[in-house]
Amino acid sequence: MAKERSIPAPMANPETEPFWAAAREGRFLIKRCTACGKAHWYPRACCPHCMSEATEWVESPGRGTIYSLSVMKRAPEVYAVAYVTLEEGPTMMTNIVECDYDSLAIGQAVQIAWRPTAEGGPPYPVFKPR
Repeated sequence: MAKERSIPAPMANPETEPFWAAAREGRFLIKRCTACGKAHWYPRACCPHCMSEATEWVESPGRGTIYSLSVMKRAPEVYAVAYVTLEEGPTMMTNIVECDYDSLAIGQAVQIAWRPTAEGGPPYPVFKPR
């Protein structure tokens, strides 16, 4: 089995702290604009669709599909970098784990998983095939 990359602990700020606090509980939060109704990723106070500051945190089931991917094979590491489109609409850059890297495909259904970060930081979201 390939060794997974070590990811440093994130530097939280007031805009992202609720996300990382929920991640410590195994919950995946995204932002939704209450003005235009659209969800967005990455977490930020201002809606990128309509520029409203009327945003709220909502819990996501963390399901999506692979939009694009690239498998990196650098011994001893093998990893997949992908864009995953969430059921709520936003597309996020992430890694695909717990899979046969040669069988990954665009349009494949995926589900959120969590990986620890270095220095005891909160876990970060990745995806695995479902």
